[in-house]
Parts: sequence; structure tokens; C-alpha cells
Amino acid sequence: MVKTPLHFACANGYTDIVTFLVDNKCQLDSCDEEKRSPLMEAVECQQEFCAIYLLEHGADPNLKDIDNNTALHFAASYSNISLAKYLLEKKADIEGKNKDACTPLIVAVAENNQEMVEFLLQRNASVYATDKLGRSAEYF
Repeated sequence: MVKTPLHFACANGYTDIVTFLVDNKCQLDSCDEEKRSPLMEAVECQQEFCAIYLLEHGADPNLKDIDNNTALHFAASYSNISLAKYLLEKKADIEGKNKDACTPLIVAVAENNQEMVEFLLQRNASVYATDKLGRSAEYF
């Protein structure tokens, strides 16, 4: 599948278009050729309003892209604590693993996002989770 207008609106922060599309019952969880959802686009592009609006209207925070990253992996990578907090409130999987078996905590550690590491640890992310090479967050 290709990117939808919602993908583009979320990536570019076109909040009026996002609200129009969502309010008119567009597909919230449609995925593009990389299996990325509009929510993932919004989180990756740091479009907080768009991400929150999608989540408030039922977007799935646990969809996985072709690399098995979730929206929480993107939030951890970009150290967006407010989005990570909202994703967790909407039941995002704090222990979800991507194709390298990295949890959001391991991603945050690998990206040297200290505030995100502290936040995820406060939310009880496991320090014992390991990637596919057997490395835990402590390794990085």
C-alpha cells in the first residue's frame, strides 16, 4: 500500500487536514509500503498534536513497521517524552521488540537519550531485556 493523505498530513503537521480526515472516518491504521502507520509518521516527524489526535480517536499504538518498530520506538529514538507518556497511557507495549530485538529502552540508550532512558525506567521498562546479540541496555 502507498502513503495515504493522512500519512502526509501527519508527517507535515497539517492539523486541519488531520482533524478533517479523522473526523470523516478515514482509515487510522492504514500502512504504507514500509508498514508505517500515520501515527508512526506523526511520532517520527515530531508532530505531537497529530499523534495525540490519532490516539484519541483509536489509532493502534502497537502496530509494527517492516523493522518491527512501533510508535514508541520512534518516540524513544527522538527522545519525545510527552509522546512516549501518551503512548504508554494508550497501552503501547513498553517491552515491544523491533527486528534487532531492541526494546524502546534499548533504543533510547543506543541513541544516548538520557531523559528518555530515565523516563522509561521510571515506567518500569526492563533493564534485563536483550537485543538479538544478547546485549542489554547496560551494554550500551
